Amino acid sequence: MQNVFNRYIDYLRSERNFSPYTVRNYTGDLTGNTVRGTAKGYFQFLKIKGVSSLADADRNLLREYIGYLMEQKLSRRSISRKISAVRSFYRYLLREGYLKENPFKLASSPKLERRLPDCLNLEEVERLLSMPRKDTPQGLRDKAILEAIYASGMRVSELASLDTNQLNLETGEVKVLGKGSKERIVLLGKAAITALKLYIKDARPRLMCLKGDRQALFINRFGKRLSQRMIQKILTGYGARAGIGKHIYPHLLRHTFATHMLDGGADLRVVQELLGHNSLGTTQIYTHVTQAQARKVYNAAHPMAKKVEVDEK
Repeated sequence: MQNVFNRYIDYLRSERNFSPYTVRNYTGDLTGNTVRGTAKGYFQFLKIKGVSSLADADRNLLREYIGYLMEQKLSRRSISRKISAVRSFYRYLLREGYLKENPFKLASSPKLERRLPDCLNLEEVERLLSMPRKDTPQGLRDKAILEAIYASGMRVSELASLDTNQLNLETGEVKVLGKGSKERIVLLGKAAITALKLYIKDARPRLMCLKGDRQALFINRFGKRLSQRMIQKILTGYGARAGIGKHIYPHLLRHTFATHMLDGGADLRVVQELLGHNSLGTTQIYTHVTQAQARKVYNAAHPMAKKVEVDEK
């Protein structure tokens, strides 16, 4: 089983072009070696059940595994991800001829609760963007990071991997490499362009050192490429200083970008393209956010909405 699994992981990396983060999640969900908490991975569960061959698994076993995960009080989203990893593995086994049929082809996962993504309002965004200092190279860098994420909706992985040659600040375009190594163009507004020009001209040369990363766009005080984790830490720190009262993280700014674009009248398919979503359905969740916000404003502002509330009490 171990040899087959190793080949599967190589397949995810080389042929599917999955990110290291996704590969790590799939590895943990199947083996249990990197899974946080007490829930067993799929292979561990097979061992507990005395199943020695992958071909001996069936839909009843998968139902048992789902039941086991529920007993561990995992969220439906976590359970769905683990089952997705199992299905992916069995599709690979079928594809490579290790199995004659996929026993989990028609098995269903728990239905996910539909969670609306959180976002910042414009006043909160402005407070956040005003936090970095303008008299230090780190401050100018951080200002450029904040402006770039909010202006483009880039994922933090895309931002961290940017090289200087991927920017065209004259046209306000950035060539990014998204999920599955898919290339797309994202756009920048005037504020982001100004912040990036200032960072590249005045701050980045002061952060660069002899052994620094000459290609990386965003670098630390040692001239090395900023990691995703450090960008996350930077944003969280500014969120706390701004007193916004929400946990600030890179994907929150991505959510905010999408919501504000739709609020401003942007076409859904344009937003889909800018975000790099494969499915329009993934982008459509942001229309629910804008509708929810519209309802909240309506109930607070419209006199008849208030009157109905009073009459109903």
